Amino acid sequence: MAHAASPRTQVALELFAPLGPTYDRYARLLSLGQDPRWRRFLVDRLEVGPDNTVIDVAAGTGAVALELVRRKACSVVAVDQSPEMLAVARRRIMLAAATRQIRLAEARAEALPFEDGAFDALTVTYLLRYVDDPAATLAELARVVRGGGTLASLEFGIPVSPPARALWELYTGVGLPAAGRVIGAGWREVGDFLRGSIKNFYERLPLDRQLALWRAAGVEDVRFRRLSLGGGIVIWGRRA
Repeated sequence: MAHAASPRTQVALELFAPLGPTYDRYARLLSLGQDPRWRRFLVDRLEVGPDNTVIDVAAGTGAVALELVRRKACSVVAVDQSPEMLAVARRRIMLAAATRQIRLAEARAEALPFEDGAFDALTVTYLLRYVDDPAATLAELARVVRGGGTLASLEFGIPVSPPARALWELYTGVGLPAAGRVIGAGWREVGDFLRGSIKNFYERLPLDRQLALWRAAGVEDVRFRRLSLGGGIVIWGRRA
């Protein structure tokens, strides 16, 4: 039985639903050009090829799914809970002539409509800040990956070194909100929202706790890499 979205999830749905047509352009701009680089690093953690099928969760506008096809030539099932984002993804996939390799599915990460071990690997992007139970969500993500398959996630990070942390605080506290106001059309709310969302997430789930949840979900050889002075972080491991 379908459950109503929690308040935390509803915030994400309402915040990003109007932004689909401009999301990729301004995500690149507001990340100072780093977001595409982070996504490429994420995709490169997977050892898959033309005979494999990857599930991309929180697929948004299809950027990671298209990167998977370009770099790995695999098949992809791209899953997102937002019909507005999936509509943009559908158009992008058609323009890229990737409709045979990418299938779209509207579903929540907490309750994926797929059998155990249905996929050879999994990618997930900017998800755990928006779910109420990260442990249960990670277990659900791991459930649909076959034994030995790789799971890899991309999330915003908070730099560790004091100089980088000071720059991060300045940009997310001043530069990002100011840029959002200049862009307008819903990006003002994103600019005001992201800093608090990221900080609250790491207060709830410091990195060592996140890694422990991955292992508890049945993922082995869990590793991570901080990117762009720590502004992004990719975590990956192998399904037991």
